[in-house]
Formats: sequence, structure tokens, C-alpha cells
Amino acid sequence: MKLVIVESPKKAKTIEKYLGSDFRVKASGGHVCDLPAKSLGIDVNDNFKPEYVINTDKQRTIDSLKADVSRAKEVYLATDPDREGEAISWHLATVLGIPDTARRIEFHEISKKAVTNALANPRNIDMNLVNAQQARRVLDRLVGYKISPVLSRKIKSGLSAGRVQSAALRMLVDREREIRNFVPQEYWTWSAQFAFGPSKIKGNFEEINGKKHRIGSKEEMDNMLALAQGKPCVVDSVKASVRKSYPQPPFTTSTLQQDATNKFAMSAPQVMQIAQQLYEGVEIDGDHVALVTYIRTDSVRVSTDAVFMARDYIAANFGKECLPASPVFYKTSSNAQDAHEAIRPISLDRTPKSLEGKISKQMLKVYQLIFDRFVASQMTPALYNTLDIRVGIQVDDDQNYGFHTKGRALKSPGFTKVYNDVKAPEDEDGDIFTPVKEGDQVERVSDKTEQKYTKPPQRYSESTLIKAMEENGIGRPSTYASIISVLSKRDYTGKEGKYMTATPLGEQVVDEMNKNFEEILDLNFTANMEKSLDDIADGNRRWQDLIAEFYPDFMQHVYDAYHENKPADRKPEEVTNIRCDKCGAFMVIKEGRNGKFLACPNYPACKNTKSMGQKVVGTYPKCGRNVLEKTSKAGKTFYGCEGYPRCDFASWDIPAPHF
Repeated sequence: MKLVIVESPKKAKTIEKYLGSDFRVKASGGHVCDLPAKSLGIDVNDNFKPEYVINTDKQRTIDSLKADVSRAKEVYLATDPDREGEAISWHLATVLGIPDTARRIEFHEISKKAVTNALANPRNIDMNLVNAQQARRVLDRLVGYKISPVLSRKIKSGLSAGRVQSAALRMLVDREREIRNFVPQEYWTWSAQFAFGPSKIKGNFEEINGKKHRIGSKEEMDNMLALAQGKPCVVDSVKASVRKSYPQPPFTTSTLQQDATNKFAMSAPQVMQIAQQLYEGVEIDGDHVALVTYIRTDSVRVSTDAVFMARDYIAANFGKECLPASPVFYKTSSNAQDAHEAIRPISLDRTPKSLEGKISKQMLKVYQLIFDRFVASQMTPALYNTLDIRVGIQVDDDQNYGFHTKGRALKSPGFTKVYNDVKAPEDEDGDIFTPVKEGDQVERVSDKTEQKYTKPPQRYSESTLIKAMEENGIGRPSTYASIISVLSKRDYTGKEGKYMTATPLGEQVVDEMNKNFEEILDLNFTANMEKSLDDIADGNRRWQDLIAEFYPDFMQHVYDAYHENKPADRKPEEVTNIRCDKCGAFMVIKEGRNGKFLACPNYPACKNTKSMGQKVVGTYPKCGRNVLEKTSKAGKTFYGCEGYPRCDFASWDIPAPHF
């Protein structure tokens, strides 16, 4: 018997059908070993040697696998093709007692061809990849294990920090404060109607003498209107052109998360969960079938076979006019590991339409997105006829006000037949018919001016945060979704609609870390650390050297932070003259994630709390209690009854004093 060990039971089920009766496929269920949960688990005096223990929930799995190994002629380790997967294979080989005989195989799609090719080309476990994973794990344990007690000591118990998540939190806090401190600037827009015989065209003021200009005040607006009054208006230029819009490359992990969260209102973890199911395999007509390639990737590259599979599909379904003369190959970012292909369908024979009613609606949405993006990536560009008319008003010898009319119309759809993410600019319309030519004099028949104010930068959505993390080199494809999830679970972030907000607790954590651990929050430090991990994975650096460079200064910062404000130096809790209405004790002032509040000093025997310093805005007639101004988890103001939860009145709008 030959034994193949994978991570997921679903993947095992999919692979088993491709192999003969002399194979057994078993699942490890992910990591079988890790650092101990209740101790540091790193010997800092012995070259940072990790202490690995078998996860308590995996002992039965290990016992079962040992029995299978004892009966197997050959053992193949087929964990995921990334650093985590390589480390899992290494741990399996160690605990199963087969470090020298186990054969490592990898495949990037779960298809018969890929699996059989992998079995025909086994290799040794790549210790460079394992060491990159070890370095990351040791770094993250040191940072989390050493900083978390400092935060618990300084702010409140139970808080934690992480090497990558703290940098992401800092981005959210910085954006929140940028919005809070934003001062709107006044500006004015000016559009005019120009008549040429029976025809009219609308132009928007954009520039003076060809240089972009923003009208900054009503005084300037009135002055410009006065200067333009009665002055000749001439069509200075009529520019017609054909513009190309090129398709996007196939999805990486981050671009799939960005697109799916935008289009389907899914969270990033939800997108990854669905994509994982599509990769591992789903039940279709009684068969277990994998639908897409490996989903944790930063590459836009696809195999040559896949390129020609797409070209054959395009020619058959959309005609030669949508097929470029030569295949399209995309260049992967220089920061990418480029270890795997982009995310794509395994077979274009399984169209989204053929899967309707056979997989869940959410799965179908994500699969359709992956399918369409991949097919579109090998199609011709879309062509647009564009028009830009400039009408100039010569107000004096030195100034010519430029008004522009822009239009765009689709000439050839190309890839947009399949996947259309092309948005027309706000100042364009679909009309490219022009009644005027260069040199024509037109009459300005009406003006429309509007006062506006600049807006603060938008909060991050999950989609834009993932994009910003990728651009700043924070995290890797496998970690984006988990970072967002951890920040939310720890109450460091909230949600306001689709946008993420930093909570007061999140801001407190960043402020405290800025005092002694500014380097951990620095985006360049986090990005450079990721590059160092890449160097280890490539065999260009020892993982222990990276930790040794980081550790001494880091521990000095830990020592300084831990001793600068001992518990004995803290101010005692402020006792108020407000009695607890449950036990009669005088309540004390405490601070939580949404600011200060009153708490009973006899906690946990008495868990009574009250809001503090909240503005009374009215009385709720149904229960007679006060309506208070409150703050939601996301930092948004709302109004609720002080009798909550006995009275559940709440409103986003301020109520009348008596209603």
C-alpha cells in the first residue's frame, strides 16, 4: 500500500478517485505540531531553538497515521504548496518517524494530470521553506508573548499584539485620525451651456491657459463670471481618438478578495473560505470535483497549457475577433514570491452555467468571478471612440478660460463581453456626436455654479485595506483575511457600513505601542521583515541570524515598557459618590473600549455597570426613563434608553425632548 497524506479531508476525497486501489489518501487536518500554548516555547539561549509539541487535538490523528505508515511501502507528503504546507510536511515526517524516507510532492491544482505528475516527480522536504516558516512563527511568538503583557498592564487585561496585525491596525488608526483632523476646503464648480445654431453642448470649467485651476471662493467665482460676461467663446479644439482598455490579469489572492468583497458584500474571510472549498473540491453529480487552482498566491502568471485552453475557449465562444494575435503573458510584481500560478479554473469545460443548482449560490458567484476574469485576461482590449471639445473664453489678454466637453462610446467590446470593470470618468457621457468644429464661435447661454467642500479621505473597506497592505508589503496572501478577522475579534476595529473603523481601544493600543515599540508599527520594518523571510526561503540567509538581529533591541524595549509604569505607580481607581443600585457599594470609574464607565468595585460578585457622562437628550414616554447620547462600537453616535436591556429603544436620529 502507498500512503498519501494531505491536509484536508475534502482534498483527500477528491484526490483518492484519481489514484489506483494500491493508494490510500489520509488527512492531517492542518498543523499537527506547534509551539506550546502556555509557555514561550523558544530557547533564547540556544540559538532560538523552538520547542514543538503535538497539538492536543491531533494525537489521535498522529496515532492513526503511524498505523498507516507502518503498513505503507511508500509515504508521500502532499500538504499545501507553500511555506506552511512545507512545515506541516516536516512536522509529519518527524513525528511519524520517517524524516529520511518520506517523499514530498506538490501540485497547484487538484486534477488527475497534476496529481499523477506530482507522484512521478517527488522531492525532498525543502528546509529553506521550512526555515522561513519557523522564522515567521518564532518572530510572531516573541512579539505576541512579550508585548501582550505590557498592553494588559498599561491598558486592561486580556489585550494582545501581533507583528503584522499591529502594522495593519496602525494604518486604520492613522486614517481615522486623518479623517478626524481633516479641515474641509471650499471650492466651486462651474458648468456652462454653449449654443451653436439649434445645437447645445455643455462644458465644465477645468483650466486657465491649459493649466488646471480650482475656483477657491465665492468671491473668485463671482469675479470670474463678471470677467467672462459678454466675451467671445470659441471652439479651440475638437479631439477625437480611439482609446484601448486592456483586461486585468487573472486573480491573485488579494485581487480576488478585493473584487469579491466589493461586488458581493462578503467579508475577506468568507471569500477565502469559499475559494478554499472550490480548490479542495465539491460534490457535483455524485462526484467530488476540484474547480480552481491553489488560492494562496501573489502571482499573475499562468501555465502555457492554461493560456491555450483559454484561447481555444475564446475562439469557440466569442469568435476570432476577440482573440489577440498572440497569447497574453502578464508580468508579476517584483515583490511577489511567484511560487504558484494565478487563481484560475482547472477546466473551462465546467462553465458557471453548467454548475447552476449544483453548488451553492455564494460558491457560484465566486467561481463565476474567477472564471470570467481568467477568460477575459486572454481577450482583446475594448476599444472606445472618445471626444474632447475645448471651448475657450478669452476674458483678457492674459487669461483664457477652458471648458471641456468629453464623451466616450464603445466601438469594440473585446474582453468586456465577459468581464466589465471599466468605468467611465464622471466628466464623460456616452454622446460623441459633435455639431461643432475647430474655430467655430459659440454663444454661452447659461451658467451653473455650485459651492462644494473637499472631503476627507475615505475609511478603509476590507477591500482597500487588503490593497494597501499588499502595496506596503504587509503580510502575505495567506494572512490578509486572518489579519482582518483578528483585529475585529479583539475589538480593535469596528464596522460602519462596509467601512472599517478603529475603535477607541484600537487607538489606545497603537498609542501605547508607539511609546516603546514604534518599530513594530513601522510599515517599512514589517515590509523589510517579509523580504528577509523571502531571503530565508531562497536559501540566502539563516533564520536564526534574523531573530538574533531583532531580539536584543526588542527585549530592551520590552524591559523599558514593562518598568516605566509599574502597577504600584498607577493611580488608584477613582471612587464616586454614586451607589451601585444592586449591592449598594460606591461605584468606581473604569476605562473600556468605548471610553470611561462606572463599575461596581465588588466585581465579579456584582457585575453592575453604568454609562458615564452621557448627555440626556429626552425622555422615552413608554418607560419614563432618560434617552442618552451614546457611541456605537464603530464610533458612531446614536440615542438609546438608559433602561437597556429592559427597554430596547434606540435611534440613529436625535429625538425630540419629549416624544
